[in-house]
Amino acid sequence: MRLLLIRHGQTPSNVDGILDAGYPGPGLTALGRAQAEAVPEALRDEDIAAIHVSRLVRTHETAAPLAAARGLSPFLTEGLEEISAGQYEQRRDREAVEAYQQNHARWSAGEFTEGVPGGETGDQFWARYTGALRHIAALHAADATVAVVSHGAAIRVFAAVVAGLEAACLDERPLFNTGMVTLTGHPDEGWVLEEWLSTPLGGEHLLQGTAHDVTADQEAEAAV
Repeated sequence: MRLLLIRHGQTPSNVDGILDAGYPGPGLTALGRAQAEAVPEALRDEDIAAIHVSRLVRTHETAAPLAAARGLSPFLTEGLEEISAGQYEQRRDREAVEAYQQNHARWSAGEFTEGVPGGETGDQFWARYTGALRHIAALHAADATVAVVSHGAAIRVFAAVVAGLEAACLDERPLFNTGMVTLTGHPDEGWVLEEWLSTPLGGEHLLQGTAHDVTADQEAEAAV
């Protein structure tokens, strides 16, 4: 199977640096909608068999243009959601942002310790995310290409672990809105990293408002 793990388009929380992993979450900004509208053309050469989204609104809005262009109805797949911010939910101060990012880095190195206070553990995240991908694999042919619209920290942690990347390399591998990580393989057999596209699928002209996007980049700054 070939997985196109696509981060959702920009939200107001991304612009404002707010840790916002809860349900249902915000919708897209005007730029986020433009990023989503650019996805179908960017993926015109991909033979996409299906599209899967998380429970959060922003993934549905991001997937909509691609789904319309391909005549597909996205599958809502629980488990693809963002890594929990726990007690730091809706905060954007330095303490909260640094704790969330440090947790992200530890898990990316395969250190599935406890998460942030009140949040899920690394093992819980891994079980739900890999469980979601196992469910997806069971629905489609072994050679299918499947688009999965998910979330920045979740995609980065999962891809870093399965590809055997060093946690430090995440500073060199941001994942901005509508960036994409492509993996080939199977949940029960392992994955190979094919491509890590940090910038929006539609092009770098859609890369704006990233200074406080704390789930895209380990170097993003707290807003306050």
